[in-house]
Amino acid sequence: MNGDWTIGIIGGSGLYAIEGLQDAEWRAVETPWGMPSDQLLFGRVGRVNIVFLPRHGRGHVIPPSELNARANIDALKRSGCTDILAISSIGSLREELEPGRFVIVEQFIDRTVARASSFFGTGMVAHVSMAEPVCPRLSALAAKAVRTAGGAMSEGATYLAMEGPQFSSRAESLLYRQWGADVIGMTAMPEAKLAREAELPYALIGMVTDYDCWRESEAHVEVSEVIAQMHANGDLARRTVAAFLASLPPERAPSPIDTVLDAALITDPARRNPAMLAKLDAVMTRVNGARG
Repeated sequence: MNGDWTIGIIGGSGLYAIEGLQDAEWRAVETPWGMPSDQLLFGRVGRVNIVFLPRHGRGHVIPPSELNARANIDALKRSGCTDILAISSIGSLREELEPGRFVIVEQFIDRTVARASSFFGTGMVAHVSMAEPVCPRLSALAAKAVRTAGGAMSEGATYLAMEGPQFSSRAESLLYRQWGADVIGMTAMPEAKLAREAELPYALIGMVTDYDCWRESEAHVEVSEVIAQMHANGDLARRTVAAFLASLPPERAPSPIDTVLDAALITDPARRNPAMLAKLDAVMTRVNGARG
């Protein structure tokens, strides 16, 4: 069934200054998984509804390992989002992906170890496929938006998600290059996995800030360097978001990701834990509605 777009945007604090944002209102959204990183900014740009979430909280107060990704994704789902566009700063593991370039991520290698990575568990088990972890429709629209905004852009990147908050050792950086990773970051996992479990198509635009530490001829990455490039990327990121929203078709056609739980839920309905189901009210809202 066709319908309206409600785009959840996850990104840095400055991105909420979206040109043309109307009826803007910050609202607190509670979830069974705790509080999200910050209040959510609701608004619209023309015909497109927007829900913006500053991933680290306004002012960048939450480190990567302490992000409540389950609360963040649940809050976006609970707020009516149909799709998610994530924007993240990343390090480059390839010479041709220079600082300032925007990268459309296609695959992930998850090296995080200290984060809750699923909504599901004992009493309600599910196994979603992550073979193709991003939405091709959104990713293509994101790539087009970067071009429209005038940015240098590459597609098809593999993102290595590290735990952090420390940056890589040189040995790790060189190893990740050997594995075929193109860029590195600390936030896309388990964000992308949770979006898939919540039946939310997800695309990620990475903004290259540095070359990590694999280039022995250069000094290792410093926070000051990353911050400077983040600020330089900010205006292009806002123009990209505006171009992305303007490019959305008038009506949202269904996506296969909208119904992934139909092939993922494995627990016998008679054995499903009521307390777990209550926590999954937003994540499983379509499934429960179809069954009810």
